Amino acid sequence: MDKKSSRLKRALRLRSKIKKFEVNRLTIHRTSQHIYAQVLSVDGKSTLASASTVQADVKSGLKNTSNVNAAIEVGKSIAQKAIAAGVTEVAFDRSGFKYHGRVKALADAAREAGLKF
Repeated sequence: MDKKSSRLKRALRLRSKIKKFEVNRLTIHRTSQHIYAQVLSVDGKSTLASASTVQADVKSGLKNTSNVNAAIEVGKSIAQKAIAAGVTEVAFDRSGFKYHGRVKALADAAREAGLKF
């Protein structure tokens, strides 16, 4: 198996477990240059909140969009937007990415900003 198929297999396994919780989910996607986060509804058909390093309000205070500091800003931003949309509890869907580095930084920042997962 190559790296991408291993990640997708982990993602599928994780999502099948999250589906049983019947709670909104905070899903992330990480690329080499950016990090993206969305809060999806229970059925997965609508996006309740989103934040990424591509957005001007997040990008303006950053020197680099591909480091841990950028992930922290995205985590704070997604938590604020989710709480404004009325969502306080989510399940963390890391999309098969390993829980360290930027993924961990985003999750910790979202928890500190008020999201529970």
